[in-house]
Amino acid sequence: MQNQGIKKIVLAYSGGLDTSAIIPWLKENYGCEVVAFVADIGQDREDLVGVEKKALQSGASECHVADLREEFIRDYVYPVLQTGALYEGSYLLGTSMARPIIAKAQVELALKVGADALCHGATGKGNDQVRFETTYTALAPQLKVVAPWREWNLRSREALLDYLKERNIPTTASLEKIYSRDENAWHISTEGGVLESPWNAPNKDCWVWTVDPQEAPDQPEQVTVTVEKGRVVAVNGEQLSPFQCLDKLNALGAKHGVGRIDIVENRLVGIKSRGCYETPGGTIMVNALRAVEQLVLDRDSFKWREQLGLEMSYVVYDGRWFAPLRKSLQAAAETLAAEVNGEVVLQLYKGQVTAIQKKSANSLYSEEFATFGEDEVYDHSHAGGFIRLFSLSSRIRALNEKK
Repeated sequence: MQNQGIKKIVLAYSGGLDTSAIIPWLKENYGCEVVAFVADIGQDREDLVGVEKKALQSGASECHVADLREEFIRDYVYPVLQTGALYEGSYLLGTSMARPIIAKAQVELALKVGADALCHGATGKGNDQVRFETTYTALAPQLKVVAPWREWNLRSREALLDYLKERNIPTTASLEKIYSRDENAWHISTEGGVLESPWNAPNKDCWVWTVDPQEAPDQPEQVTVTVEKGRVVAVNGEQLSPFQCLDKLNALGAKHGVGRIDIVENRLVGIKSRGCYETPGGTIMVNALRAVEQLVLDRDSFKWREQLGLEMSYVVYDGRWFAPLRKSLQAAAETLAAEVNGEVVLQLYKGQVTAIQKKSANSLYSEEFATFGEDEVYDHSHAGGFIRLFSLSSRIRALNEKK
């Protein structure tokens, strides 16, 4: 294998089995210095305990850990929420939104330490390789990219464990791990194992964060969410940062079994994959934002926001975060969200979130006009002229057909 002139490489490192094996593999096959980069985006705190020591034991010359939790929710998750993006109607894009911020911080570290290459542990079957490398190209096209899963001959978990054992590199991984999981502050995904057959119902151990809705409390719980410009800013009247709002709602949602989906999705590379996703706090946020939009946005604006969300779901899923199209969609969504301010009371009960009260100073809802009772503001006779004009093309077509 050719070195390609690589002297120092920055690896997106998680401390898991794959990236633990990548460090010695890079040193052996590229003869280069390896700097490990760990992005803290809200994953399990235990995953970060001793991660620097683990990286150094695997052969890294340095290990840098960056706390990106607030930036992730504020600058990546919240903007996507403003657009209403749902990939294929249900996926809240937890992994998709995380990759560009990780790759961006990785590029910044590479430029800081004078590296000439970047590396990730994404497989050749998945979406993440595209998301990482598209970001690399957008931000630092001069840096070389190494993707071990497209080069090495280590094709199984057993092979990776044997590879580390031969080199006396410690790992907490084992053959018993049957699921592939991705976790951050926004969500946790579970793939593999029994889920590889779509005819298998998920086991209890397919769910990590959330209580089984059937075992959730028998009494519903209400939570009040405050929204400003399409962003959640307070929970139960307490002003909090974006990450803190999510953290609080995650705990409430998980307690009531909120935010579970079991889907088969279309990957960018053409493969269908099945996964169980848990997004408890995010599901509450989405319901709160849609409730305020129902009051504030007129019909055409809501339709346009729906179209923005559909387009944004593909842009984010495909890893085009730093493309002009994403920025353009975002600008439109921010314009629509300028008056999406309000307060929503949501009821959490056995996996369901229901907005039961909502108000906004910018509401277009008028009880005077909407009432089924007697009113003094709406002249029913006006509707006839409206309908005649609205259906004029149909009238002309029908008359033409009778000629």
